Amino acid sequence: MALMLAASGVPAFAQAEAATVRIDGRSVFQVGPGTDDGDPTARARRVEERLSPLLGNPDALAPAAPRRTAAGWSVTVSGIPVVSVTPRDAEDAFTTEAALARQWASSLDTALQRARDRRLGWGGRFVAETRGSGEAAVSRLAESVSRIIPRVLAAAIVIALFWLLARGVRAALRLLFRRTVEDITVESLIKQFAFYAIITLGFFVAVDALGFNPTTVAAGLGLSGIVLGFALKDILSNFVSGLLLLTLRPFRIGDQIVVGDLEGSVEKIELRATRLRAYDGRVMLVPNAEVFTSRIVNNTADPVRRGAVDLWLGYDVDVSRALEIIRTATMNAPGVLDAPPPEVRIDALGQDDIRVAVTFWADSQRSDYKNTAAAVRASVLKDLIAAKIPLPDPGYRTVSLRDRVIEP
Repeated sequence: MALMLAASGVPAFAQAEAATVRIDGRSVFQVGPGTDDGDPTARARRVEERLSPLLGNPDALAPAAPRRTAAGWSVTVSGIPVVSVTPRDAEDAFTTEAALARQWASSLDTALQRARDRRLGWGGRFVAETRGSGEAAVSRLAESVSRIIPRVLAAAIVIALFWLLARGVRAALRLLFRRTVEDITVESLIKQFAFYAIITLGFFVAVDALGFNPTTVAAGLGLSGIVLGFALKDILSNFVSGLLLLTLRPFRIGDQIVVGDLEGSVEKIELRATRLRAYDGRVMLVPNAEVFTSRIVNNTADPVRRGAVDLWLGYDVDVSRALEIIRTATMNAPGVLDAPPPEVRIDALGQDDIRVAVTFWADSQRSDYKNTAAAVRASVLKDLIAAKIPLPDPGYRTVSLRDRVIEP
């Protein structure tokens, strides 16, 4: 999730509601968003930057004091305004601006006095500032971690709950559709749409748990759509192609199709890939973009399919009688449909034999189609042998040699 927010241009973590002002790494007081800048951290850094030059001459420091002007209350050090007290600061502290200004002045005066004492003696300033910088870095890191970890845990819990909810809804829809929906492809489309819709909703709820504004995150994702489109081109292409396949339905789950050089039964249509099972049992995952843009042959789009078997007869047989026997044997073969009726015709005249093409209609499922073709061959062979019609010897061929004159 953090990577997605970073890619969309949204800050990695939500903005803090308050930031700590530190002197030599030690906490003095906390400030909220300013009137000109809504970032409390930037406001706290500006206060520290104003105090840093004053600590360069600790002997000239005057006590911190609250001051009221036309713009409101502020705290000054040696007559220099260091921080303004906003109504938001007073509201967050459950007090008045005047009381908060006096409280900040007292805390700041105590912190400055301690900082002045640490800078006394040779090298005191260097040691104090070096140590203070290290302590400030560690303290800020600890504050960030303590603020971020609960939000990250909350977001993780939200994602886990929505993931479980999505799986539960998908399982419930599966049980419901077994009784109400006969089309497995429609069932798959609705289940996957519901699953990813719940996951998307959970993502935005988790974003809110992290402290982000979901509307801002959505806008950031939209503005960076071109960048994400290039980076995730293949993934998005497969996703969109999956939706189109589930919507347009050029084939359904259970159909036997040919996609390019691949052939098999459709087991599942996911939003990333289509799962095919080859006739030898292997599982093939074909990216949806490839399926959508490839030539698709749906062998089971219709319940019946025409099959063809080639036979060979010799020139010494009664062709008319043989063709009638073949036609009758084909009609009597298991799996051959009566309508449309089988067709038997002479397909080609070879040098040593006659090729006969037998076409018939059978169930379009591959297993039934193959079994029917085998049954046709067996039935024809049996009837031809029973009728004592000889078949050409496949090992016998007539080879004609032509005389060639070899020039000396």
